[in-house]
Amino acid sequence: MGILKRNNVKVSGSGSRPLVFAHGFGCDQQMWRFVAPAFEASHRVLLFDHIGCGKSDMSAYDHQRHATLDGYADDVVAILDAAGLDDVAFVGHSVSAMIGVLASLRSPRITRLVMVGPSPRYLNDAPDYVGGFERSDIDTLMDLMESNMLGWASFLAPVVMGQAGGPALSDELRDSFCAADPYITRRFAAATFLADNRADLPRVRVPALVIQCSDDAIAPRAVGEYVHRHLPHGTLRVIDASGHCPHMTHPAETTALIREFLDPA
Repeated sequence: MGILKRNNVKVSGSGSRPLVFAHGFGCDQQMWRFVAPAFEASHRVLLFDHIGCGKSDMSAYDHQRHATLDGYADDVVAILDAAGLDDVAFVGHSVSAMIGVLASLRSPRITRLVMVGPSPRYLNDAPDYVGGFERSDIDTLMDLMESNMLGWASFLAPVVMGQAGGPALSDELRDSFCAADPYITRRFAAATFLADNRADLPRVRVPALVIQCSDDAIAPRAVGEYVHRHLPHGTLRVIDASGHCPHMTHPAETTALIREFLDPA
């Protein structure tokens, strides 16, 4: 199976500038439906599903390759190579923000990064770093995921979506969590929540926009500020909102910030 089919790649738009959207943990490319179409007149928009998510080829999951975020970054590079895209603006939500960082260090095809709710490390690391979670918190969530997927998804989805999401978006996210392969989802969770990519931030040489919600239980504001401080060419924009998914709860503001970054006045 070809790479583009393997990752359920969809390309749209009448513009020539490539703009790639990458979804967060437990989601799929549909989560970008409120933002991506706004760029189709000016960009060549590419959406895809990470292996194990959405309509990707589940049989392409590699236990060794996908045990860390590096494997997902290699997938991104392979997608860009197969699509023949250069001068790419890569928009990554949550874990895909860090996957985008890793991919940009591997491929000169990526020339700009947009990081929506990024976190280089979810675990607190005393005394200098507050990621938002203790190891016991993550272990509890992982155990719940293994023993009661519906209970885990029902608990986590409203936390991720935030108050602005309302029941409809929270239910959609819960269903997305539950639709994914449980084994792959748990391993992706470990790769996500136990990763430490803080040392990679200073190595980024492309301009990067950090979009942060003011009240985010998954990637707190302090984390967004940390990412901004450690990016050599970073810009931070804060949306006055709760939750971890501004591209769904506040799509107009998210779209405007991305457009401002891509096409500064």
